[in-house]
Amino acid sequence: MTSSRLPGKVLLPAGGRPLLEILVQRLRRAPGLDGVVIATTVNTSDDPVSALGEKLGVSVFRGSEHDVLGRVCGALRASGADVCVEITGDCPLIDPEIVGEALAEFLRTRADHPYVSNSDPHRAVPAGLDVQVFFASALFQLDATTGDPEDREHVSYGFYRPESHDRWRPRFIRHAVCAGAEELLVTLDFPEDYDLIRRLHEELAPADPHYSAADIVRWIRAHPELETRCREARTAWAR
Repeated sequence: MTSSRLPGKVLLPAGGRPLLEILVQRLRRAPGLDGVVIATTVNTSDDPVSALGEKLGVSVFRGSEHDVLGRVCGALRASGADVCVEITGDCPLIDPEIVGEALAEFLRTRADHPYVSNSDPHRAVPAGLDVQVFFASALFQLDATTGDPEDREHVSYGFYRPESHDRWRPRFIRHAVCAGAEELLVTLDFPEDYDLIRRLHEELAPADPHYSAADIVRWIRAHPELETRCREARTAWAR
């Protein structure tokens, strides 16, 4: 809730529902998931996030605002999960089928690759459809051995950062439905992003509440002016 660029972003509404609720409901349709856990902070400002999780019947774990790696490890230990499918709160329109594909690929190759992703540094989806899958035990090892602030803020960065070399043997996958759309944006970071996401959801959901990544890609390409505004906002912030 304390996002500097877009305060309260995860609870902003789209189609009459908070974006976090939309994210949870889409994740509940992802094949192969045993459950969903919201890992939020102990800050009183995040009490509404916790309250929404309880309302939706979703497990909630609360930990440090700044040590996100430690917070996710705490959530995994509390839930007893052996595999983590990490989805960030700025991906409210995640496609359940893409989540299922990433999880299935992890389960198929886990003996050789304890980390599977479709995201950076070998992005294969529009920003906002990112999925990372890894063993909980691998994250616990990372948590116990790193003190790097970037690792602690970005959770799974240690699995693929250049300094790790090939210790974790990360595997990066592609999705046929997103081929050629890797540079598009549907991630929640700036007010301009929210405008795009809200309009996309409110236009697509009435006809098909389970709209897919392909639908998202088609809609963004039909509204290039909105995505241009998102890119301009990022450029201005970087300056």
